[in-house]
Amino acid sequence: MEARLNLFASPVAEKILKHIISAGKVLADSTLPLKTQELVRLRASQINGCGFCTDMHTKDAAHAGETQTRLNLVAAWREATVFTDAERAALELTEQGTRIADAAGGVTDEAWANAAKYYDEEQLVALVSAIALINTFNRVNVMVQQPAGDYQPGQFG
Repeated sequence: MEARLNLFASPVAEKILKHIISAGKVLADSTLPLKTQELVRLRASQINGCGFCTDMHTKDAAHAGETQTRLNLVAAWREATVFTDAERAALELTEQGTRIADAAGGVTDEAWANAAKYYDEEQLVALVSAIALINTFNRVNVMVQQPAGDYQPGQFG
């Protein structure tokens, strides 16, 4: 499979993606746990059918010490016993924030209140931003049919 566009050779894509990547780097300095950030990125990528981002964030999470069991169970987190209540709240917010078009009211007050029990205001800002940014990357990669499977951890860092 070949991508419809070569984003890595496009000056316009380079300029746009540089800003999105810079926004994402701010999250690394936030107090939102890195493992939570990677779980969020992985779950949104699964929902959106983004093979490139699913590959990338599975590998990045494993490289950062995430267990294979937890990675295997992200798509079935509701039935899994390996996630904390805080992670479960983040995953619920991720699902609702990613599926906005499917839910007439968007993110429910219940999901928001549950996340707010575990994350302070700055962490919520980081969580919402992480969800928004990964959805942006997912949409770009799905539209151009960016191939998956060759990503190496830290490749773009």
